[in-house]
Amino acid sequence: MAGKMQFCFKRYEKKYMLTPEQFAGMLKGMERHMRADEFGRYTICNVYYDTDDYRLIRASLEKPIYKEKLRVRSYGVPEDRSDVFVELKKKYDSIVYKRRTVMTAAGAASYLHEGAAPAREDQICREIDWFMHTYRPSPKVYIAYDRIAFAGLENPELRVTFDTNLRWRDRELDLRAGDYGEPILSSDRILMEIKIPGTAPVWLAHLLSELGAFHTSFSKYGAWYTRNILSRVLPGAARKEVPACA
Repeated sequence: MAGKMQFCFKRYEKKYMLTPEQFAGMLKGMERHMRADEFGRYTICNVYYDTDDYRLIRASLEKPIYKEKLRVRSYGVPEDRSDVFVELKKKYDSIVYKRRTVMTAAGAASYLHEGAAPAREDQICREIDWFMHTYRPSPKVYIAYDRIAFAGLENPELRVTFDTNLRWRDRELDLRAGDYGEPILSSDRILMEIKIPGTAPVWLAHLLSELGAFHTSFSKYGAWYTRNILSRVLPGAARKEVPACA
């Protein structure tokens, strides 16, 4: 999928936690306005990096005006020579900036874990180098999910995605190790994300209102951290709502 992908993004991203009934209503209401992604349903696999004391996710959960994180992403389980994306994702004043570079799975592992020079160095690699030098992060968790995506007919930059079967593991933190893990959400919850450079169209705002779908703060990595790391220190934390960390 690398040939179809953007490498730099600047946009707003809003998240909604839907019931199956709301999900069905969204699909019906979007029919005249959006088209399904040509890839259909696909699996997104990620390995998130952080410091040993989880400095990045702890800071992110405090909802600062600026936050950043590093992850490696693939579409499906890659082999050594398959393309993966090394991504820096930043959020400043509610705007999401994502910058990523493509490498082979084996090359990304050598680059991030052994300090090997990338096969093709670019500006984004230099930004990742700075991030690695500053934070000295290591892989902390694998998170995957199954996604279907839609793009606007009038504005293709409007994207709506639906993620299901969110799962994690904190062992074998290599995308090549396979797609398995424990659930993050119950099976009847669907995570919807609306991604757009500016304001949402009126029809979409009306549809969300009709379905009673309201913007929520949710982070896949933050949910895992809160329920599996923070809860060891603060036993009641896992029962609290997980703050945003887009």
